[in-house]
Amino acid sequence: MGAKTGVLAFVDGDAGPLLRQRPVASAELTPALIERLYPGYRIEPDGQRDLWEAVYPPDDMVYALSVPGLDLACDRRFMVDRPSELPAHLLQLGAGRRMLLHAMHSVVDWLAFAIWDDGVLVRSLSLSPGEGIMENIGAPLPFEESYWAGAHPVEPMPGWPAEGPYPLPFHPLDLGEEALRHLFGFVLEGRPEPNDVPAHQIGLPGFRVTDPTGAEQAQREASLQAARETMGQPRFFQYRDGRMVEVSLDDL
Repeated sequence: MGAKTGVLAFVDGDAGPLLRQRPVASAELTPALIERLYPGYRIEPDGQRDLWEAVYPPDDMVYALSVPGLDLACDRRFMVDRPSELPAHLLQLGAGRRMLLHAMHSVVDWLAFAIWDDGVLVRSLSLSPGEGIMENIGAPLPFEESYWAGAHPVEPMPGWPAEGPYPLPFHPLDLGEEALRHLFGFVLEGRPEPNDVPAHQIGLPGFRVTDPTGAEQAQREASLQAARETMGQPRFFQYRDGRMVEVSLDDL
């Protein structure tokens, strides 16, 4: 799986029906949305992507769409371990509306999604096999129930050495695709359905959004460097005699 997302939306009602209408981003409302989302940041228009591609933009890039009834933005800054801790000014923008967050990262099998109604958090889930359940607020939504009930266990991969049972009752990215369809009406890697939102046909203008002080960029680089220093030595595997076995670098 290679699905990654960082999507935040404010909607009057449900996002899926509005997106199925293939809305065209308003030339007036969309830049105004970016200004509200990033007060004090340097903002420059920069290209366009379709919704399917835009859900995981490069650092400092934001792809957004604003039309009556829906404000949607894609940004890695929304990929937070605990959705309940989103900045206060974002929660304030959700007053009187439904606010939706979807974030996942395939490298670490992490998923987070959340729903607020009129500024009140009604459901938030964040989990990964490495960190476990980081946040679980509110009752599971109907599309989650079969996952928690054990109907979607992670089966061992044939040929790979056994490393014990998967630490969660389901794969976060599998539930992540269901959550993406529930919140926004489409999937990235799951099986498409006839009524899915035509995400490839919806354009989102791009904006380069940067911290003029450079502090955000410096913090991001420091976090990357710390991650590099704490990573263990890489492990190498080869397929031999019908199974995957670990080998040394000299054996490759």
